[in-house]
Amino acid sequence: MKHAIPFVILAILSLGCEKVNTVDTTPPAVPQGIRTVSLDNAIQIDWLPSQDADLAGYKVWASSRYDGAYHLLGTTTATTFVDDGAVNGVTTFYAVSSFDRDHNESALSKDVVYDTPRPEGYNVALAEFHASPATAGYEFSSGTVGPYDDAYTDFYFDNASGVYRLDVWSDTDIQDMGYTASLDEISSAPDAGWAPSGTAEAIVGHTYIIWTKDNHYAKVRVRQAGASGIVFDWAYQTAVGNPELKRSSPRPSRPTEWLSGTRPQAN
Repeated sequence: MKHAIPFVILAILSLGCEKVNTVDTTPPAVPQGIRTVSLDNAIQIDWLPSQDADLAGYKVWASSRYDGAYHLLGTTTATTFVDDGAVNGVTTFYAVSSFDRDHNESALSKDVVYDTPRPEGYNVALAEFHASPATAGYEFSSGTVGPYDDAYTDFYFDNASGVYRLDVWSDTDIQDMGYTASLDEISSAPDAGWAPSGTAEAIVGHTYIIWTKDNHYAKVRVRQAGASGIVFDWAYQTAVGNPELKRSSPRPSRPTEWLSGTRPQAN
């Protein structure tokens, strides 16, 4: 019997040192702070970085409806993703999920995030309408320079005794949004504050929102201004009544004023 005791002790110690493998079944946190940037035939999706130590990456999803089926756009380890398949004037809803090294995946982000890409243009030259009336007006829908008094012209440039101005007709509205570092700094059209006179002083570095007679929104950023003309950048929302010109924030539902396709009352 005295020889059996060490054997029993060794057996117990052996069992006590046995390694137990655990399986990670906990998904990482749902991504937060989803934001989008309207581009030309593209949408940029951004979100806040996950704090999970075992994070492996993110999946970006898209749908034509908030409550519709979401399909996978792609996978990334970054916190930004560009949907190059977006189409100008077509609204898309987005969501993001995260996954870890054990392939556990979170639920889709809960923010209601959607965006509508729109065309844009840069370094467009416009003449002064007194001196060159045939090249003083601009039409957003076609992206062309033309006569200041053409029926389709959205705005034109005016040198009023040394005061440079952007002018619109009585069926169109304009508002000076102040100095911006870039065209993309203005996120969407405002609800109020339109210039009663239908004119705004053209100041280099300022961005202006224009509400067209057929219920579209556009923005113009002046790059250069002189007695004979201006140079500007622009973006134009092709979806009727949609005020989004760059960035959409999480919100509970689509703005009702552009669901109907009718123009709200101007202030």
